[in-house]
Amino acid sequence: MRRPWIWTFPVALAATTFWLSSRSTLPMDVSLGHPLDWICHACEFAALALALEVAARNTFEGTPVYRRHLWIFLLVSLYGASDELHQHFVPGRDVDVLDWVADTCGGFLGLAASCLPLVRRRWLTGLSWHRGEARRPDPDVPLILVADPHWNAELTGLEGATRANPGADWLFLGDTFDVWVGIPGMETPPQAAFLAWVDERRRQGRWVGFWLGNREYFLDARSGHFDLMGEGIGGGLPAEGLAWEHGDLINHADWQYRLWNLVSRSGPLWLLARLLPRWAAHGLATRLERAMRTTNRAYKLVFPREAFRAAAAAHPGETFVTGHFHTHEVEGNGVALPWAHDGDFMLWQGGTLKPLPQSQHL
Repeated sequence: MRRPWIWTFPVALAATTFWLSSRSTLPMDVSLGHPLDWICHACEFAALALALEVAARNTFEGTPVYRRHLWIFLLVSLYGASDELHQHFVPGRDVDVLDWVADTCGGFLGLAASCLPLVRRRWLTGLSWHRGEARRPDPDVPLILVADPHWNAELTGLEGATRANPGADWLFLGDTFDVWVGIPGMETPPQAAFLAWVDERRRQGRWVGFWLGNREYFLDARSGHFDLMGEGIGGGLPAEGLAWEHGDLINHADWQYRLWNLVSRSGPLWLLARLLPRWAAHGLATRLERAMRTTNRAYKLVFPREAFRAAAAAHPGETFVTGHFHTHEVEGNGVALPWAHDGDFMLWQGGTLKPLPQSQHL
């Protein structure tokens, strides 16, 4: 829902900053020396960045958090620079580069603070986004669900299932490859082959959706290949009574993993990967893949039934599905899909979820 009034607070903060910078002295002749003035600068611009994030989060729903934060950080830093330049023309004030540094650091801290509630709570709308239409042209067409295939050199089961079900639509629920980084120059031949397969399915009139998992990074630039792409919570086909997410963020008690999830998808990491030479970026992705083999291992050893049941209960009247857990579990209206590494796909049709027969995808 668009709420234009939510921009009132950041605009008011920016206007207040401009007004204070237009005065030769602070109100009531307050004088701040170092380092207190730098702390005040940092707090002021942290508040501005936080207010901008809250407003942008509720306005630009199709923007991944890393892009949103990069734009806000750049905007806050530039506003800090313009604020210092403005003071050059105010009697009694001068330009101080360290003030601008404090402004920029404050913007970074404000954005970091905006993510802290996401570490411990189920409230994850700030991490979630989607592009495309959450509906299929023909809901009666069978929908093949693929969760966590972790493809490497071969797209196991995909060719056989396509051949056996040429008229089916497709939904991929994340962790499609061991690690997939959507930065130019880092795409592997199997990932390119998968995108070519998606393009061919869509040319033949089939609907293909993709929901990012914990092993996909910065793939929003590839959203044009799919009818629907998203990340986080809130995925679904409402008209068909089907809701989903990848599943890695269900357990809000697992704060270490959730913190890792935030850091690994942050703007600074994206910027680092873009600036690194391609060989260094590939090395970083390889190390990331090795780290992912053990990250959150304890979480997967025991299926989090209570957390899963609570997540499913948030979708009454719908079938709620996830991947991630590499085990087939049913809790109330929630279904954890089986690991598709060996071609174990599922079929959604007529409001019913069932395994796709082995003979149709091998």
